[in-house]
Amino acid sequence: MWSRRIVLSAGLVVLALLVMRDAPPRPARPERIAVGPVAPRPPIVSRKAWRANEGMVRERATYTGAVSAVFVHHTGHLNGYDCADVPRMLRAMQEDHIESEGWDDIGYNFVVDRCGTIYEGRAGGTGRPVLGAHTKGFNADSIGIAALGTFGPGTTVPPALESGIVKVAAWKLRVEADPHGTVRLISTNDESKYKKGEAAELHVISGHRDSFRTDCPGEVLYERLPAIREAVARLRKR
Repeated sequence: MWSRRIVLSAGLVVLALLVMRDAPPRPARPERIAVGPVAPRPPIVSRKAWRANEGMVRERATYTGAVSAVFVHHTGHLNGYDCADVPRMLRAMQEDHIESEGWDDIGYNFVVDRCGTIYEGRAGGTGRPVLGAHTKGFNADSIGIAALGTFGPGTTVPPALESGIVKVAAWKLRVEADPHGTVRLISTNDESKYKKGEAAELHVISGHRDSFRTDCPGEVLYERLPAIREAVARLRKR
């Protein structure tokens, strides 16, 4: 004869089996959603490699929100430079931005030369959202990419340079950003086209002239922005 304990145990086992049989199936674990960069990080020449003068930098880097907008600039240099001379040109630009403009460091987050080489601009880490000094009133939540050269009427934009801009923009823009779309930014400076505190609806990939009274990035490069937006969108879909 079975003991009472054995009978009770058997009953519990049967009850457990019934509960398991009638219980709804467990949902499959959801797949992890990628939150990192949509496009790969392109090769970037570091500040150490172009020998930035770190002793000249006035303040440590400040960080802002994720990159919601890209502002494209040109630097105003003559276009016939030798790409081997770019590190020297960047050091001169850094000195000018600090000594003449009164900024803490070079203003642009990235600089791209006519050979397509991408250089780290402002200090603070290429993978971090460094607050630049590139677009008065709209430096927060944005980056400035400067094309080394002058791109007014009668000039051309080297394909390698354009490709470098595309690679940086595709990598740095936040995951949700639409390269073809617009973004709402709040001006922080009355010297921009928008009064301080005023909301501006700007292209996610804009030219400097969209937010400031300037010819930058030059008529020819500005006309290439639709093609740049399309190329960035393609690269982010891969």
